[in-house]
Amino acid sequence: QVQLAESGGGLVQAGGSLRLSCAASGRTSGIYAMGWFRQAPGKEREFVGAINWSAGITDYTDSVKGRFTISRDNARNMVYLEMSTLKPEDTAVYYCVATSGNGKYDYWGQGTQVVVSS
Repeated sequence: QVQLAESGGGLVQAGGSLRLSCAASGRTSGIYAMGWFRQAPGKEREFVGAINWSAGITDYTDSVKGRFTISRDNARNMVYLEMSTLKPEDTAVYYCVATSGNGKYDYWGQGTQVVVSS
């Protein structure tokens, strides 16, 4: 099992920046990729982006490309989501996720709230 714990959410004004962190613990040797999902009020959960744990290759949903950056620190089992030029529509609960490479994200954190005020 892998446990994930997010931190760094909060309230920020539109146009501002915020960094989310995610600490992975447990059987981290089996992690193939980690990433982030988000769920806005009244909306379905959506994929934000992910990073391959060994190669560091990233993938993002179109709405955050050029504004969000995912990075990882393998030695510390940490993943980061750097968010800039934030918009009110980025307001959501952000979840850290991990996959063992089986095509689905098996592990989820409990989420951290991000609110972007206009």
